[in-house]
Amino acid sequence: MAILGGGRGCQLRTDASVCAIWIPLRGRVQIGSDGDSLLHVGEARVTEADAGAHAIGRGNSLWVVLLGRPSAWRHVMQGQFGIPLMDASLIPARHAIDIDLRRRTLGLARAIASGEGIDMAADNVVERLLTLQAGFADAIGRCAGRTYAQRRQVFVRLQRVRNYLTANCHLEIDNDELARLANYSPCHFIRAFGAVYGETPHAFLVRQRLARATRLLRVGMLAINEVAAESGFETASAFSRSFRQRFGMTPGSARRRGEPVDALAG
Repeated sequence: MAILGGGRGCQLRTDASVCAIWIPLRGRVQIGSDGDSLLHVGEARVTEADAGAHAIGRGNSLWVVLLGRPSAWRHVMQGQFGIPLMDASLIPARHAIDIDLRRRTLGLARAIASGEGIDMAADNVVERLLTLQAGFADAIGRCAGRTYAQRRQVFVRLQRVRNYLTANCHLEIDNDELARLANYSPCHFIRAFGAVYGETPHAFLVRQRLARATRLLRVGMLAINEVAAESGFETASAFSRSFRQRFGMTPGSARRRGEPVDALAG
């Protein structure tokens, strides 16, 4: 099912257990009950089957969602795209969208609005998204497991943790909590995460905090110490030190430069 949402406060709720692809074209979309699970323009998010999908538009938003039960996604991925059964499920993730995916999504939005050509336009979006998901092959190969199916399942578990870190980077999170989410012991979790992603959970968490900070700096409404607090840093000095190490400039300098701050978050 393809749905177009638009306007401030536009909400979507489903009672069914569905997997979904979310793509904002304007504004932001809050997905789920977590107040910081915000999806911005330039991102696409894949969510796993849950007890029910819930999203709300923020600002003057315009967004597209493709959703269906896991069995429906398997049917589409196998029947229409020739994907083997072992890979015929969506992997929870955030993707940076390119010009091609944005163009296809705009085409889908127009098709939904007109009520014509929706199926073809939806297939175009799914095709491109599955190409992005195929980029996980190397990471899956680095996961532990005797069979491909086991390695893929390990990767999905780690992705859940990674997505949780992205959505909650402003909170205090310890490795014990993350290990429980992945159903690992803390030591096993840290080793597995590092082997697959090439960095520790803490290093990834700091990167997400800095990405959040760059967005807040771009808005320009908060003081530097407020940006630090809202991004999860204990102190403004700790934030400034991490920011300078990563980007080679202070947060104040980045704000004064204006447009280059956009590029820092990438």
